[in-house]
Amino acid sequence: MKLISAKRRSLFGALLSLALATPLIAHADFNPKLLRIGFQKSAATLVLLKGSGELEKRLAPQGVDVKWVEFPAGPQLLEGLNVGSIDFGFVGEAPPIVAQAAGANFVYVGFEGEAGAAEAVLVPKDSPIKSIAELKGKRVALNKGSNVHYFLVKVLEKNGLKYSDVTVNFLTPADARAAFEKGSIDAWVIWDPFTAAAEKQIGARVLANGKGVVKNYQFFLAEREFATKRADVLKVVLEEANKQGQFIAKNHKAAAAQLSPQQGLPADVLELSLSRYEHSFYPITEEALTSQQQIADTFLDVKLIPAPIKVRDALLKR
Repeated sequence: MKLISAKRRSLFGALLSLALATPLIAHADFNPKLLRIGFQKSAATLVLLKGSGELEKRLAPQGVDVKWVEFPAGPQLLEGLNVGSIDFGFVGEAPPIVAQAAGANFVYVGFEGEAGAAEAVLVPKDSPIKSIAELKGKRVALNKGSNVHYFLVKVLEKNGLKYSDVTVNFLTPADARAAFEKGSIDAWVIWDPFTAAAEKQIGARVLANGKGVVKNYQFFLAEREFATKRADVLKVVLEEANKQGQFIAKNHKAAAAQLSPQQGLPADVLELSLSRYEHSFYPITEEALTSQQQIADTFLDVKLIPAPIKVRDALLKR
């Protein structure tokens, strides 16, 4: 059995700033006949793939079983990948940066195209704030180490402000929504479907979204040993995920109806959210790597990671 030291796990947990401890399976030896997939309920493609059973059908002839493990957010999923409780997962662009800085042993295996419109800076419908520039000195909430952390840095920069010009409160999406409704924060930086839910349900107003500001790619990641030894399995997963993505891209309304009971959100909220993602997946490109390196360098500048990293190190050596 492989063990992770208490010191390293403590560092990893501190860097990812987990709000709540997530129960994890002990680190297991590599099992070529088991694929454990980490997913978040907000990940539409994987939620539909799980419900369809198609992946299990494709892998059954190879004698490979599939186990689905749900996580509340990307940072927790990355910790699961790091300690060996899952082999594969799908997260936004920022959590892998923080995880790599903490020594997580994963590799990039694919990504979803740009979705800048799927993250936004929100203010209450009756807020006097009309522009990003007016956030100077204001209280802004976000999930630490997430995609929107990077988005906030870049959207402030675009509007002549520094990260230090706002007071940042680190809150999970659920806690941030509560604080937003109570008026204890001035703005909320968040991603879909939470953005769409706030717009539809409480009339939140979008000050700016990430279109033209950030790429907001989403990434498929795999544990390095699994990716090295079972590339054939990962190929099947990516093919099946792409089929679900194409269904969503062509059928927002039907996909939203299927997802509503599983994600616990009204279909109209999900339809709006789905319209802001591309739902097409690609092999890792130089452009994607460059974008990730820019995030890593920015996170170093704002002291979110303790030392420089080379994103390219998280690729399989060919």
